[in-house]
Parts: sequence; structure tokens; C-alpha cells
Amino acid sequence: GVGYGLHLDATDSDSPLGTVVGIAGKFGRRGFMAGYDIHTGEQKWQFDTIKSENWEGNFVTKTADGIELPRDIAKEKAAMKEHADAWRYGGASAWSTPVIDPYTGILHFGTGNPSPQMEGSSRPGDNLYSSSLLALDAKSGDYRWHYQQVPHDSWGYDVASPPVLFDITIKGQPVPAIGQAGKTGWFYVHDRRNGKFLYKSDAFVPQKNMFSLPSAEGTIIYPGVMGGANWSPVSVDARRRLVFIAGIHWPVEYKLHQQAAAEGKEAVRYSSMSPLNTPEKHGLLTAIDLDDGKIVWQVKTENPLIGGVLSTASGLVFTGEGSGELMAFDADSGDKRWSAKTEAGVNAPPISYSIDGKQHIAVAVGGNRLFGFKTGQKIKVWRLP
Repeated sequence: GVGYGLHLDATDSDSPLGTVVGIAGKFGRRGFMAGYDIHTGEQKWQFDTIKSENWEGNFVTKTADGIELPRDIAKEKAAMKEHADAWRYGGASAWSTPVIDPYTGILHFGTGNPSPQMEGSSRPGDNLYSSSLLALDAKSGDYRWHYQQVPHDSWGYDVASPPVLFDITIKGQPVPAIGQAGKTGWFYVHDRRNGKFLYKSDAFVPQKNMFSLPSAEGTIIYPGVMGGANWSPVSVDARRRLVFIAGIHWPVEYKLHQQAAAEGKEAVRYSSMSPLNTPEKHGLLTAIDLDDGKIVWQVKTENPLIGGVLSTASGLVFTGEGSGELMAFDADSGDKRWSAKTEAGVNAPPISYSIDGKQHIAVAVGGNRLFGFKTGQKIKVWRLP
């Protein structure tokens, strides 16, 4: 209930995700990140991911990287008095893995959409710190910096894929960087010391009507609520200067619904986002240059990729599909080198480890009901010769 919304089961088995509905009103709660004493379990600090004061921010009309947003600022400001306590229900849960920089002691993590999701009429303002990359002092929980990818998010563009740390060179100087693969379809890169935006990559999935509002007749947008890159972790190959991203192309229909006021009841406004059952949907495994954000290669897969990526020093990139296939690609070219079939969807990130000098590749074969991939209950392991 943090980023409150309704998830309705699909009546069509070919569209497993069903419909996501956002309803204007006082729904949800605000998220937080907390630190605990590892020996006693005592909570040492808590950082609320929604600001209790000035969560409306600056009422920006563009994203921080310069994209116009369809906001009626005058209308939002007029609604402030009626929705003065909207922050209490503000959402922004941290629902994927954070990363700690061992040299600075800074904890970095992404936050989810504001609450109620998609329907922004009852939460005027930028809704800080939702849909953001946040940096805190790991020992104290003190705020260090944030970068809000989508202010006043009305599309479900959570910062979901876990951020990763690496170094780049700018004007001959080494810069400690942090990157995050957005649901928006760009890989965002920052100076992790202060959050300074350095660049975003080429779009690694198709994009259309991304920041369009819902309409009564329905607006087709992509990427939508699923991304882009969803919760799948990326993998960085620092020696090859590449990051590998598991992507999703799945068009959705974004609709606005107005229910007129009945006797004794208020009018209801809500929005819905429904994935389309279309043969156009697919996955994209993408290699992106860490230093300039350019796409080096892409591989199109039959199924949208949800699970994660593993890259190895020898130059292989592993990822899995909902069809049950675990695949290995050449890190330099994207050529497929190996695959193995499993009995359920490979929708988790693979791992690699060594026992007695022999390398193993393992992955949870559990499928994903949300995406319509066959479920299972096994971990499968392959040992290299």
C-alpha cells in the first residue's frame, strides 16, 4: 500500500499483467529506508523517502535532463490547500537492492512511484523524493543528494533496477560514477560524490508518447508501467567498459476514467494502464559504452526480459527468458554462444561461483506469473568443463 494502486487480474490469459489502476484520493503511505544495529537489531536511523515539508518541490515543468512534462502548474498550486496532507500518503517505497560505496560510506538506492500511482490530481507538486535516485550516509541516514528522474510521476516510472558503481574519465580526470537503468529506457549516469548528472545513454528500448497524459479513448505509450528496465539488475564489465541491460518493450494503453457524482457520493477520477496483447512486445539485451552512453550492440529476444544479467571476466553475458531458456552471449559482439532449456521461466539473475577450481553457473528457475511466464521451484546449476 505504499505506492497505492489497484492491480486487477486480466480476463484475457494472454495479457497476464491485467490492468493497473490509480485512484485519486488519500490512499497509501510513505516509504522509508532504515538502518539497524547488526548485533542487536536496534533501529539506529530512519529516512522517510517522502518529505514532510516542501514535498511539492519547485513545480518543475521539465525533467532534470530537459524533457517537457504535461503539467498544469497553476491547477496544481490551486489544489495545494485541498491536498495539504497528501505527503502523508506519498509512497516512494524502496523496493529493490541498494548499493553502498565502500570508500565514501554512501548508501544509494532508487525509490518507487508517488502514491496514489499514476493518478496525480490529488498529489500536487513534484512529490519529492519519489521516482528518484537517493544517496544517504549509511551510518547516520543523513541526506546527501537526490536526482528525481520523473517529477510528479504519473506513469509508474519507478527507479527500480538496482544502481551500480564504476569509474569513468572526464576531461582526463577519473570520476567515481553511479549508473541506473531507468524504466524510462535510458541509463542515467551521475558523479556519485554529489549526484551531478553526467549523461544518459541512447534509448535501449523503443519510446513513444512517454510523458503523455491518459485520455478517455486511450493513449498508447511505451515504455509504460513495466519499463524500460524493471527490477532486473544490470551487469558492468569495467575492463571492457560496458554495461549490459535486460530491457522490455511492451506497449500499454493509458486511459482516463471519470465517474460522475451520484446522490450522496463524490465524483471519482481514476486512471488505468493496460498492457496490450500484441506480437510487437519483445525483450532487448543491450550493451552500452560506459564512457559515452552509446549502444554497442543489441539482441532482440522473443520475450520481454525480466530477471537480470551476469557478465564474466572471460567475456560472456548470461541472461534468461520467460520461455525457459538460459543464454550466453559474446560480450564484445552480442553473438549467441550457448543456451540451455529449463522447465519454467528463467526470470532471475544468474550467478557464477567456483568450487575446487571448476566454475558453475546457477539460476533460480521460478518463472513469473505477473508476466505470464511458467512458474517453477528449482535452482538449476551448470558446471563448466
